[in-house]
Amino acid sequence: MFGWGVRTVSVGELADKLAAGKPVLIDVREPREFASSHVKGSVNIPLGTLAEKAGKFDTGTDTYLICHSGNRSASAARILERAGFEHAYSVKGGTAAWTGKLVR
Repeated sequence: MFGWGVRTVSVGELADKLAAGKPVLIDVREPREFASSHVKGSVNIPLGTLAEKAGKFDTGTDTYLICHSGNRSASAARILERAGFEHAYSVKGGTAAWTGKLVR
């Protein structure tokens, strides 16, 4: 758990999930931040629009949320939990902690 009371995963755990398949990975940063660098396979849905776009995703699927440091992704996980998502995870440390290659 992270300080926000949401489920979390480390960047290493996320890397393992990405290597094992195609999990839903949502980058909740602003478009300009996403354009500068992001984890391959992530989709950009800024935090401010996440609640209205949550219906596009399956609430029963593991859904990983990432931002720069982990604060916005924790807020995003709470939004998805309130929307009925059973498995929403905030990525601890965000892209700042990501040790893999980032798409630029």
